[in-house]
Amino acid sequence: MGKHLSKVRLLVGFFLLAAILFALPAAGGAAPEETDAAIRLRGRVLSVDNLEPADEFAGFVTMEQVAKVEITAGKYKGEVFTLLNYLTDHPYFDIVLTPGDRVLLRGEVDAEGKLRTVELEDRIRDTYLYWLAGLFLVLLVLIGRRKGLITFVTLGITVACVFWLLLPLLLRGWSPIPLAVLVSAVVTFITLVALNGLQRKTFAALIGTVGGVLVAGLLAYFAGTAARLTGFSSEEAQMLQFIELGHIDVRGLLFAGIIIGALGAVMDVAMSISSAAHEIYLNSPGISMRRLIQSALNIGTDMMGTMANTLILAYAGASLPLMLLFLGTDTPLFSIINRDLIATEVIRALAGSIGMIAAVPLTAVTSGFLRLAGAKKSPKVQQEIQKEG
Repeated sequence: MGKHLSKVRLLVGFFLLAAILFALPAAGGAAPEETDAAIRLRGRVLSVDNLEPADEFAGFVTMEQVAKVEITAGKYKGEVFTLLNYLTDHPYFDIVLTPGDRVLLRGEVDAEGKLRTVELEDRIRDTYLYWLAGLFLVLLVLIGRRKGLITFVTLGITVACVFWLLLPLLLRGWSPIPLAVLVSAVVTFITLVALNGLQRKTFAALIGTVGGVLVAGLLAYFAGTAARLTGFSSEEAQMLQFIELGHIDVRGLLFAGIIIGALGAVMDVAMSISSAAHEIYLNSPGISMRRLIQSALNIGTDMMGTMANTLILAYAGASLPLMLLFLGTDTPLFSIINRDLIATEVIRALAGSIGMIAAVPLTAVTSGFLRLAGAKKSPKVQQEIQKEG
C-alpha cells in the first residue's frame, strides 16, 4: 500500500509541475517576445585581430578587437559576420574574445527577414549551468532515490511558482507582502505533501512554516517601517522606477523578498522538528503530550544555532565586497550601520532568523497537539502506528 501511495504522490507532483508550467503564465499575461527587428543568437568566434584604438577613442578604449563569428544555432546557422569589440581595461565590462569562444549575439533583421548585422552581447554561460543542474539531479536521484526525484519535482514547482506566479502578479500590481505569504504557503503545502503525504507531521510542519514566515514578514515590515527603509538599496530596485512596468511597491517588494528568502530555512526547521516528533511517537506511543512537545523543543533548540548561522552567513557572504569597501576606507561602524543598504541586510537576516526561531515552539506544540490530543491508548493507536510507520 505504501509503495502505491508513493507512486501516486510522485505522479501528483509531476502533474502539479506540468500544470503550473503551462497554466500559470496566463496569470501574468503573455510573456514578452523578441521583436522582428532584434533577435538573440548563439555564435562561435572564428578569428580575432587585436588593433590599437582609433584616435577618437584614445584615453577610453585600450584595445579594439575585430572578430569573425559564426552563428551556431537557429534559422541563421552557418552565417558568418564581422563585429567590433572595444576593451576599456575594466574587468566587469570587458569581454576579451579569443578564437573558439562561445558568445551571445544581438542581431538586426530587416523587413525581409535577412540578418543584416550582429553585435556582441555577452558570453554563453548557460551550457555550464545546465551541466551543473544535471549533476544536481543525478546526485539527488542516486542518493535520495524516490525522495530525491520527488525533491527535484517540488523544486521545479517552487521555481515555477516564483517565475510564473509571484513575479507576473507583482508586475500586475498585486500587494507584495500578502502575495509572498500566499505563494510561500502554496509552495510549502505542495512540497511537504509531495514528500510526506497527508499526515499529521505534514500539517504540523505546514503550520510551523507559515507561522514562522509570517513572523519574519511582520517583523521585517514593522522594523523596516520604523527604520524608514526605502527599498532602493540595490541597483535593480532603483532601475524599476525607470522602466515601464506600472506601479510597483518597492518597499513592499523588499519585505516580500525577506519572506521568500526565509522560507527555505523555516521550512527545513519545521519539517525536521515535525518529523522527529513523529518518530518519537512511533517508537514511544505511550508518551505524554507534554513530554513529546518537550522532546521536539529540545531538538529544535539544537537546530537553531546552525540554522541561524546559515541565514546570517548567507547574507554576510553576499555582502563581502561591500564590507571590504567600508573596511578599506576606514568608515566607522556608526556610519556603516546607519546606511540604508546595511540596515536592510541586517533586518533581512535578523527577521529571517527570528521567524525560524518562532517556528520551533510553534511546530513542536502543533506536533504534540495533533499527535496526542484526544488520542486513546487502544488498538486503534497501534493500527495507526503500523499504517503511518
